[in-house]
Amino acid sequence: MGTNTAALVGLKSFKRGLRLMGNHFEFTVVSDDEKWAQSRIDDAIAEVQRIEALLTTFKDDSQTNQINHNAGITPVQVDPEVFDLIERSVKISHLTQGAFDITYGSIDKSLWNFDVNIKQLPDAELAKASVRLINYQNVVLDRQNRTVLLKEPGMRIGFGGIGKGYAADQAKQLLQKAGVKSGIVNAAGDLVTWGTQPDGKSWTVAIADPNRQVPYFSKLNIGNTAIATSGNYEKYAMIDGKRYSHTIDPKTGLPVTGIKSVSIICPSAELADALATPVTVMGVKVGLDLINQLKGVACLIIDDHDQLYTSKNINLHQ
Repeated sequence: MGTNTAALVGLKSFKRGLRLMGNHFEFTVVSDDEKWAQSRIDDAIAEVQRIEALLTTFKDDSQTNQINHNAGITPVQVDPEVFDLIERSVKISHLTQGAFDITYGSIDKSLWNFDVNIKQLPDAELAKASVRLINYQNVVLDRQNRTVLLKEPGMRIGFGGIGKGYAADQAKQLLQKAGVKSGIVNAAGDLVTWGTQPDGKSWTVAIADPNRQVPYFSKLNIGNTAIATSGNYEKYAMIDGKRYSHTIDPKTGLPVTGIKSVSIICPSAELADALATPVTVMGVKVGLDLINQLKGVACLIIDDHDQLYTSKNINLHQ
């Protein structure tokens, strides 16, 4: 028996799923010791809960809400990791020309509620007015004092487009440092993997079929990488026979059309999470142009007509 096979004897995947950051997280640890594996999963859950307490907008005392409460008033000092995450978010806004924007928190929620049956689009002028406070260029960062100021009163930031991915990356790093050689952190479909399955094979991920007609659209090997999918097949509105995504274009305030799902594959769950939504907003051509310029990032898009588009550097198994 070869050394590789010997090393795999007794290895199992231990999984646990629970609700964190308002989403379903699932942690998978490969080990030959269940008690040790479950203890590592406990540590990973505690790490995500720590991050959630910093980033949540549902608790008044979170650092995010302190920034929001002081919009237009005064800069707020934050922890280094919160400052760094906001700084990276602003960089992605520059990269996507505002199609990704953490100041989306100021959008008027009364305009859109995809949990009820929307029958018509809101007035275009009204929609545009509702997004007037969304502008990443009005986030003032002072690295020396580690402060964040939102220039306009009423502006709000939120980490809905990047926070889950960040938490997944941090949980992965913590597990690796603790000696977990193989595992997965799945943050509601934003997932990051490392190592291999217990049998030594690569982790694979199935890209969902947006129409649910077949179990999956295609399969990808995703050892030591991350993938995030943004899709409108869960939440959308049908208005006059046209499908409108729950993703809102931050420039117009109107929902985007044309794309059913975008999957981004790259080394970091945070970056994958942050790029999936703006590619949906940008559309197939502009979105693929962007991804093709980014080193180590791949993309898979399914449009409203079920046409599959991929970036130049992707390898699919149908």
